[in-house]
Amino acid sequence: MAIHNARGLSTLTRLACGASLAVLTVSPVWAQDAAEVATDEAAPVEGEIVVTGFRASLQAALNVKRDSVAAVDAIVAEDIAKFPDQNLAESLQRIPGISIQRDGGEGRAITVRGLGAQFTRVRLNGLETVATSTDGASSNRDRAFDFNVFASELFSSIVVHKTAEASLDEGSLGAVVDLNTGNPLGGKSGLRGAVSVVGSYNDLSKDLGPRVAGLLSWRNDAGTFGASVSAAYSKGTTLELGNNSVRWAQARFDSVNGTNCWTTANSGGTYVPGTACNQAALAFHPRIPRYGEIEHRRERLGVTGSIQFEPTESTRFSFDALFSRFREDREEKWGEVLLRSNERSINVVNPVYDANNNMISATLNDAWVRTEHYLRKSETQFTQFGGTWDQDISDSFRFTLLGGMSKSKADIPVETTIVFDDRDAQGYRYDYTDMKSPLLTFGTSVSDPAVFQLAEIRDRPSNVTNKFKTAQLRTEWDVTDGFQVKLGGMWRRFNFDSVAFTRDSAVCGNGGTSLVTSTSGTIACSATSLFGPTAVYGFPVTAALSELFTLGKAGQPTGTTTQWLIPSFPAATDFTRLYSRTANPDTGNTRAVQETTSGGYLQFDVKGELFGMEYAGNAGIRYAHTAQASTGVLSGSVVTVKRSYDDWLPSFNVALYPQEDVIIRGAIAKVITRPTLGNLTPGGTIDGFNYRVSYGNPQLDPYRATNFDLGVEWYFAPGAVLSAAAFVKKVESFPISQAFTATFASTGLPKEALPPSSPAFINFDPNQLYTITANINGAGATLKGVELAAQIPFTAFLDQGFFSHFGILANATFIKSDADYNVQGPAILPGGALVNAVRSATLFGVSKRAYNGTLYYDDGAFSSRVSASYRSRYIDANSGTGNVFEGYGATWNLDASVRYKLTEWVELSVEGNNLLDTYRYRFTDFDADRSYENNHFGRTILFGARFKM
Repeated sequence: MAIHNARGLSTLTRLACGASLAVLTVSPVWAQDAAEVATDEAAPVEGEIVVTGFRASLQAALNVKRDSVAAVDAIVAEDIAKFPDQNLAESLQRIPGISIQRDGGEGRAITVRGLGAQFTRVRLNGLETVATSTDGASSNRDRAFDFNVFASELFSSIVVHKTAEASLDEGSLGAVVDLNTGNPLGGKSGLRGAVSVVGSYNDLSKDLGPRVAGLLSWRNDAGTFGASVSAAYSKGTTLELGNNSVRWAQARFDSVNGTNCWTTANSGGTYVPGTACNQAALAFHPRIPRYGEIEHRRERLGVTGSIQFEPTESTRFSFDALFSRFREDREEKWGEVLLRSNERSINVVNPVYDANNNMISATLNDAWVRTEHYLRKSETQFTQFGGTWDQDISDSFRFTLLGGMSKSKADIPVETTIVFDDRDAQGYRYDYTDMKSPLLTFGTSVSDPAVFQLAEIRDRPSNVTNKFKTAQLRTEWDVTDGFQVKLGGMWRRFNFDSVAFTRDSAVCGNGGTSLVTSTSGTIACSATSLFGPTAVYGFPVTAALSELFTLGKAGQPTGTTTQWLIPSFPAATDFTRLYSRTANPDTGNTRAVQETTSGGYLQFDVKGELFGMEYAGNAGIRYAHTAQASTGVLSGSVVTVKRSYDDWLPSFNVALYPQEDVIIRGAIAKVITRPTLGNLTPGGTIDGFNYRVSYGNPQLDPYRATNFDLGVEWYFAPGAVLSAAAFVKKVESFPISQAFTATFASTGLPKEALPPSSPAFINFDPNQLYTITANINGAGATLKGVELAAQIPFTAFLDQGFFSHFGILANATFIKSDADYNVQGPAILPGGALVNAVRSATLFGVSKRAYNGTLYYDDGAFSSRVSASYRSRYIDANSGTGNVFEGYGATWNLDASVRYKLTEWVELSVEGNNLLDTYRYRFTDFDADRSYENNHFGRTILFGARFKM
C-alpha cells in the first residue's frame, strides 16, 4: 500500500519496537520495511520462525542491519518498556566497534571505531541533540552526548549508522546514533501497558535504591490513531574508593638525606647543585598522593510522550516529547600531602628510584598535609519536542517534513571545597612500588583538630546550556523500478552557552596583610616567609568545624592511614560565610558558540540485478554551510569572532548479494566533525595550580576525513550472522594544541586573572615559567581497523532440546591509528623548562583491541545471559608537568541477568552489573605508566518484577 513507502522514509528512526514477538525472514533489503518485521501483528506463515523475548530483540535488530544498504547496527527492546540493559551506553558496547567510558560506575560516553564521543552525532527521534551532564570529575562542555542522563526504559531502539549517506545528517567522523522512544501505531490495538519495579543494591555503598518504570499505549482498531506515554524514575548511591596522585612532577626539594639543596632553608636563597639534590629534582614524584572516597548520589526522572495520527493511507503525523531530569550530588573526602608547588620547603629522607626515573618511595619532613571535603550539587534538565509529517503525494512521490527543538541545561549551583592544612608535618611516608595500590602513611596525627588550620575555601558555580532547533524536508521519487531519487534540505541552529563563577579564597592569601571575615571576626595572618608551628595561615580548627572520616575498602595496603579529620559541611561554610560572598566571573569558562548549519542533499538509490547477482546502492552529495559566532573573554573584554565555511560531502554505499544469505558492503564518504566547543573560544584559561595558560582559536577548521569501508555478512541460519568489516579513516585536518614555555609576564595578563586560592596567586612571581598552549590547525592522521562479529543461536545446529535454547553474541575490534602531537617532556636541568617535542601516538580515545561477548539462554519462560567486555589500554589526552600522554589501563567488565516469566503478564528478574568489581586505572605518562588514579565502584545487583497488560 502507498503508506508503506512513506514509512520507509524513516524506517530506521521510527523502528516499531513495541513488539513482544518478531518474525525473521530472508527477503532482500528492499522488500521489507523493518518496522513491519517487528510488529505484533505480523502473522507467521509457513517456513517462518516465531520467537519471543531476548531472541526477538536480537532478530529485530538483525533485520535492521540486514535491510540497510549502509553499514548499520541496532539494539531493539525485548518488549515495551524493556530495554536489554540498565544503561544505554552499556547496551551500545555490545555493538562491534563500540567501546564505552564509565564515570561513577556507569557508562557515560561512547567511542565508535576508535573515535571518541565528540565525533559521534546523536539524534533523538530523528532530531540531532546534545545532552550534557555534570557526572564524573567535571561537566561535559563539548559536543559529546552523555548517555547517563536518560533511563534506558524510556527507549525502544538504538540504531547506529557507521557509514555516511548523503541523506544522513553530517557532523560525524565516527557514527550517527539514533535513539527512539516509541511507535504507538506499531503495536496491537487497544490499551497496553507495562510496569517494572526494581530494587538496586550496591555492595560498596550498601545502598538500596528504587528503579521504577512504566509505559501505557493505546491504538484504535482501525490503526489510524495511537498514543503512548512512559515514565521512569530511579534513585541510588554508589561509592568510588581509591587513590589519586594528581599526576607526577619534577621539582627541587629543600634537602635530600640531610644534604641542603638551597643556601637557606624553606624559602628564598639559591639552589645548590649536587648529586643527591639533582637526582631528586629530576626524578618524578607524586604531586598530591592521596586516598579518598567519592560518593555519587543520583536521581533520574524521565517522561516521554508520543502521538501518531494516520487519517488516510497516504498521511501520517507523529508528535514526540521527552523530558529528563538528572540530579547528582558528588561528595569527595581526601587525606593527602600537597607536594605540588611546595617541594621547596620539604625535606626528603631515604628516597628510592626506579628504572623509569620515578621517586617511588620516600619519607617527607616539613610536608604540607591537607584534608579536603568537596561537594558538588548538579542538575541536568533535558527537554525535546518534535514532529514529523509523512505524506504520499502519489504512488511514486512522497515527502517527510520534520522539525523540533531541544534544550539541555546543566546547572551546578554548588561546587565547594573546604581545606584543612598542617604545613610542617613530620614523618610522612609514601611507597608507590605497587603503582596501583600505594602505601601512604601520615607520621603526625591527622585526627587532632589542634594540628590543622582552615586555610582555603572554594566555590565554583556554573551552568552549561545547549539548545538545538531543527527543520528538515526529505523527498523521495521512484523514477522507475529500482531507481529512486532523494532530495532534501535542512536548517539547524545550535547554541552553546557556558558561564562560571568563583568564590575562591585562601584565608591568608596575601600574608600578613590579609584579613578574612568569618563568624568569629578576623585573624592576623603571618607573613608568607614564616615557617613552622607558630605560623598563622588560617582559622584554628575546632571539633565543631570538623568530622572524622574513615576510609573503606580502597585497595590500600596494610599500614596505610585510614582515618583523618575533614571539614564539616555546613559548619565550615557557615563559619566562613562562603555563600554570602560575591561570586566573581570565571572568564576562562565563560564562553558561547552559536552555530547555524544550512544545506541540502541529493541522493540516488538503485537496486537490480547484474550478471545474475542482486545489488543495491546509493550515491549522492551533501552540502553544508556552517556559520559560527564564538564568544569569549580576552584580557577582561568580551570578544566575538564570526566565521563561516562550506563543505561538499560526497558518499557512496553499495550492497552486493552474491547469494541469498551473503551480503558484501562497501562505502566511501567525505565526512566532517566541527571543532571542539571549548577550543573555539577567543579567550583563554589560566591554571594557577599547574602554571598553565591555554588559549582558544575561533578560526579552527573542522575535522575533515575520508572514510573507506568494506564488509561481508553471512546469514547462515535464521537469527544468525557472521560478519567482518575493514575500515580506514584518513583524517585530513586535525586541530592540535601547540605548547611552549614562557614567563607569566610575557602573556600580558594581570595577576588578578589567576585563581585567588592558587599557589601562583598567593606566591605571585611574574617571572614564573608557565606552559602556554594554543590550538592550531594541524596535520592529519590515519585510523585503520577490523571488526569481527558473530550472532549464533544454537538452533542453527540443534532443532530441539535443552542446548537449542542457548546462543552467543561476540565481537572483536582491532584498530591501528597514528597522529603527531606536540608534547612537553621532562626537564633535563633541575628547575629548568620542560622540553618541547613531537610525539607520534594513537588517536586519543583509541583502544587497539576491544572484545565483547554474551552467552544467553532463552526458552520463552526462563532466560539468562552473561556478558563480558574488554577494552585495551588507551591514551585520551596530552598530560602535563613533563608527563607525555595520559589515559586508562585495560579493563574487563562482567554483567549477568536472569529472568523468569511466571505468567504471560508477570516476569521476575535479577541482574548483576560490574560483577568483577573492576578497578578503573588511569595513568599519566604512557611510557613510565605512573599512577594517576585507581578506584572501584562496587557491584550492583538489581532485582524486581515486571507486569504487563
